[in-house]
Amino acid sequence: MSERRILVLDEGTTSTRAMLYAPDGRRLGMAQAEFTQYYPRPGWVEHDAAEIWDRTLACARDMVALAGGADRIAAIGITNQRETVVAWDRRTGQPLAPAIVWQDRRTADRCAALREAGQEGAIQRRTGLVLDPYFSATKMRWLLDHAPAVAAAGDALAFGTIESWLVWKLTGGLHVSDASNASRTQLMALDGKGWDQGLCDLFGVPAPALPEISDNIGAFGETRAEWFGQPIPIRGLMGDQQAATIGQGCLIPGDAKATLGTGAFVLANMGKVVPVSRHRLLGTLLWRLSGETSYALEGSVFVAGSLIKWLRDELGLIATAQETEALARSVPDSGGVAMLPALAGLGAPHWRAEAMGVIRGLTLGTKRAHIVRAALESLSHQIHDLAGAFAADGMAWRTLRIDGGMSANDWIAQDMADILGLPVDRPADVETTAKGAAMLAAVGSGLFPSLPSAFAAMAAGGRRFDPALPDARRTERLRGWQALLDAG
Repeated sequence: MSERRILVLDEGTTSTRAMLYAPDGRRLGMAQAEFTQYYPRPGWVEHDAAEIWDRTLACARDMVALAGGADRIAAIGITNQRETVVAWDRRTGQPLAPAIVWQDRRTADRCAALREAGQEGAIQRRTGLVLDPYFSATKMRWLLDHAPAVAAAGDALAFGTIESWLVWKLTGGLHVSDASNASRTQLMALDGKGWDQGLCDLFGVPAPALPEISDNIGAFGETRAEWFGQPIPIRGLMGDQQAATIGQGCLIPGDAKATLGTGAFVLANMGKVVPVSRHRLLGTLLWRLSGETSYALEGSVFVAGSLIKWLRDELGLIATAQETEALARSVPDSGGVAMLPALAGLGAPHWRAEAMGVIRGLTLGTKRAHIVRAALESLSHQIHDLAGAFAADGMAWRTLRIDGGMSANDWIAQDMADILGLPVDRPADVETTAKGAAMLAAVGSGLFPSLPSAFAAMAAGGRRFDPALPDARRTERLRGWQALLDAG
């Protein structure tokens, strides 16, 4: 087997990472750089796309140097936070406005107006997605209405999600978006064939400003020689949650995974069956390979790791995320404290954009450990809400495979198994989003003939967490959570 490496660019919500993989799946190195989160108004979340590009390029150069030069890299795979929107000028390659992040809620009124006009049913049938500010289309329209440089750009306007922006910058002008990311804009029908003109007209987004939709594995150009000394081919593109599904080996219908990152996202492989949810889940494109489409049922929790970051940065209850496990174990329960972590509204299956965070049950005896434990418990409860919706839609989980930064916390993994009443499996390498992107690029560069063969060669072992919480205690917690939801 070739000893050439795979370079993965993993574009998260709070940082960019470049990772170097060997063909056997070993992660040989990682460079990471945080970028600035901007909150100009309540409910607004923005990024500087130029900063993301600069940090990405610097991290990628570190990994190319580690590999021994660009000629040692077989291909690049890119995975990214999905619904975030970048607008740039085709002539200059410069952003025209701050990027609007997937967490941003500024278009809630526009979504409500479309809902009141009776459009939600048709939109969900066409795209698999509910009307919510989470998705990209209303963000694009907002930029056209409120960012003068975007409105004035005319034919020079380019819209894209983060992978589209990075490919443009890396190649010097290729404007593409892979089908998994395009499916999250609310401008592409679930058939995955292309942009839907009717949806573009409904949301007021000019189709010529959008990128060409591509498969997830393919030839996406080469990097400009100036970036790494010589060109490197780009061979895999995929949204982060779909990439984690591949990295977890959820390659057959019925397999389900939960990625616990800034948010928490559950996907269940539906195969060739176009998903239709009657319980407020999302139907989404899982991948498009050689023009053939596979689908997933998805549930999205907006606040997971970002809640821990909030406890650290805004409340000062912890110094590091790693402290949370010891704190949760230091008390027998949450001491009557309950937390509704609706810091960016509530996602599936509730879809309450107006919801706000609540901490209830505080007394003079409340310790910081109780608050931290209540925060961690809230994640298990939200995943349990999703489990009920998946089961009601005919996709009950047999087990749940977890990954992402928060899954490294043993207490969280065990609590999730306890509340779900299901085994929870965690891989040895929880960075399965990047691993999935590496598998795509490895297949695209010819290192492996298929995704199953890439997974067989690159996957690692793992650990299983079995339910252990007594039924009475589990029922008590679930009732408390439901009361909090009803009150919030």
